[in-house]
Amino acid sequence: MDNIRLSFNNSRTRLVLASMVLSTLLTATVLALVYVTANRSIEGETRSVVSAELTGLADEYERRGLIGLMTAIERRIPTASERDALYLLTDRFGAKLAGNLKQWPEGITAGSGWVDLELRRADNDQLVPISAASVRLPGGERLLVGRDALARQQFDRVLLRSVGIALAIALALSVLTGWLFTRLVFSRLSDIASTAENIVSGDLSRRMPLRGTGDEFDQVAGTLNTMLDKIEELVSNLRTTSNSIAHDLRSPLSRLKQRVEALSDPGKTDQEREIDVARASTEIDHVLHVLGQLTEISRAEAGVGREQFEPVDLQQLVEDVAELYEPVADDQGIRLEVTGNAGSIPGHRPLLSQALSNLLENAMRYAPQDTTVTINLSEDGPYTSLSVRDRGPGVPQEDLPRLQMPFVTLDPARTERNAGLGLALVAAISRMHGGAFEAHNCDPGLEVVIKLARKP
Repeated sequence: MDNIRLSFNNSRTRLVLASMVLSTLLTATVLALVYVTANRSIEGETRSVVSAELTGLADEYERRGLIGLMTAIERRIPTASERDALYLLTDRFGAKLAGNLKQWPEGITAGSGWVDLELRRADNDQLVPISAASVRLPGGERLLVGRDALARQQFDRVLLRSVGIALAIALALSVLTGWLFTRLVFSRLSDIASTAENIVSGDLSRRMPLRGTGDEFDQVAGTLNTMLDKIEELVSNLRTTSNSIAHDLRSPLSRLKQRVEALSDPGKTDQEREIDVARASTEIDHVLHVLGQLTEISRAEAGVGREQFEPVDLQQLVEDVAELYEPVADDQGIRLEVTGNAGSIPGHRPLLSQALSNLLENAMRYAPQDTTVTINLSEDGPYTSLSVRDRGPGVPQEDLPRLQMPFVTLDPARTERNAGLGLALVAAISRMHGGAFEAHNCDPGLEVVIKLARKP
């Protein structure tokens, strides 16, 4: 019993049984419909023919009388055996006058409608099943016309036997098709499960197998592969971020420790201690700034703040931020230029301002003097594109995809005050707004583009 119970708990067994039951029920329903339809059709045709004959013989009685009716019946009897036709005409007392049946059936009243019964034939004295209708004539005579139902009963038996054979074949085919179906399904699921086990064991480079058929399994596998690509990217970014945090915060924390330890030196003057305190405070501010930016990136990646989305006039926001940075740009000999136009988008106003500020600071850091930093707005299908372009040296082509990663600074003269989180925050904010981050060289200069969805 336990083995049987376990086998029924198996998904493949349940699918085969479900396929068998559904196919059998469907086949049985169709065959039952065919059986009932065929019987009703035959019965209806028989009743129509008998009713027509009964009406014709009654008309013959009205036109030619009893003798004419008896003559008409006797004329039809020679061909009646070919049509399984049965006739019986009796007087009002039940004495036979004409026909190929021996006697009037007991308990049957003339004109009582369609009946199924057994009577003896006059030609061979056999008891046969018949389906018949009767009528009482104006002179009191009784007329019965019917058909031998033996052939119909034989047809019913053949039809029932055929239905049984068809059900058996359908049952066998349903088991076969169910087995083939489950083999196809579970072979694909087995491949996916095997690959998933390898991934769980730590091999994030594995991907779900594709057979190139374009079916639903390939679509699911493709979606899972896209998800795995994203997971591998996130894990890689997490490792890079963790290593970068350890690297970037080690130096300021070490210096901070030295400043604090130096405060206990009795040989220090008050002025020197004030200097150490100021430097320690600077190191703490830097650490807090890095941690704050990391927090903002994490919140943006998680979509925290979407509930604060509101219609943002992007054109006005860009002009306000550009006006805020114009004095800083003038001091560096750089001109800020706003081109294009855009309407309102649903967004987080402070984060969008932060993203544009980071883009401008990055552009002005590398833009030469007497050049222009261009802020451009444009409509790009379902997105609004916001781009910032400088006229600096640009970025090596192979390093462009790394710009949106945390703690990536391509400046060889990198200092600890530049943690490389500005563009990573911009990329996170663009994804939070249903868009994307792009960067490409313009020769000269670098153009960074963020796409923002125009609809939530």
